[in-house]
Amino acid sequence: MNTSIDLTILKVLSNETRMSILQWLKDPEANFGPECAPVKCEFEGGVCVGSIQEKSGLAQSVISGYLSMMQKAGLLESKRVGQWTYYRRNEEKIEEFVKSLSVEL
Repeated sequence: MNTSIDLTILKVLSNETRMSILQWLKDPEANFGPECAPVKCEFEGGVCVGSIQEKSGLAQSVISGYLSMMQKAGLLESKRVGQWTYYRRNEEKIEEFVKSLSVEL
């Protein structure tokens, strides 16, 4: 099978919670509030794992696994600030994926 569509991303998107996380992170202030932003805006648009976990209602270990999978697929970027890890969307990778999906399908 010769395709430029990233099947890893399709696998990530096949889970309702992972898809919701990407949707929430599209507008983090509206979905999590301004208080969830990293200190001093060191990582604009980033949301801490705890806030994502709280919104999802799932165990933190499950959410951490999801976030790791999404980061490995290139959909998320992360930054550690003190004891907290923040995640945000990788808009460049998402746009690249959407374009390849549009071309291939």
